[in-house]
Amino acid sequence: MTPKTSEYLLLFRSANWDRGLSPEQLRETTDRFTAWFEQLKQAGKVKAGQPLQRRGKIVAGKNGRTIADGPFAESKEAIGGYFLVNAADLDEAVAMARGCPMLEFGTTVEVRPIAEICPTFERIQAQLAHALV
Repeated sequence: MTPKTSEYLLLFRSANWDRGLSPEQLRETTDRFTAWFEQLKQAGKVKAGQPLQRRGKIVAGKNGRTIADGPFAESKEAIGGYFLVNAADLDEAVAMARGCPMLEFGTTVEVRPIAEICPTFERIQAQLAHALV
């Protein structure tokens, strides 16, 4: 059984949510976003949060032999940033994500619980324990 966590990652995915907005809409939306972030911060919910550059590399293959431009070679929605938040449960973390002002312009927010143990390693450990019996 996986331990319950109180940390969640909010991943902001978007493909240029700001395209086609007027200067007034841009100002209003960015002001609303900043106010939303500050409200979460003041409530002690945000542990960290940063925007991500659009450039990067993807490392894959045995021994990391494959290096490609990235981070989103084929993706229509790039991860533009993240918040690491404290929440009582997944429902509270989702409620926080629902407050994102960019949702109305096509941004999506992926909400993921932080695992105390890598789920893949946990599964492998269980398989190995059964194999040794």
